[in-house]
Amino acid sequence: MADTLIEARVTGKVQGVWFRAWTREQAVALGLRGWVRNEPDGAVRALLVGPEATVKRMVDLLHQGPDRARVDAVETRSATIAADGESAGGFEIRR
Repeated sequence: MADTLIEARVTGKVQGVWFRAWTREQAVALGLRGWVRNEPDGAVRALLVGPEATVKRMVDLLHQGPDRARVDAVETRSATIAADGESAGGFEIRR
């Protein structure tokens, strides 16, 4: 079965509260691939790649976030992998 690819944009108090590290920890525990990064506007963006049910579980977790975060919204959309194989393996924190 093909992987599901979702790009998520999380807004609220999500920078400076360990959101990226928490996201990576959750994604690795679930066996997902992809990345997470801070956006200039204060949001956090993530690419989640894996089985559909697992990606949906991660999106649910993003609505909660780590203890110090305040999540106002999580917007998701289908994504595609760029030719550089940006989700080839593992889950990384990007700058």
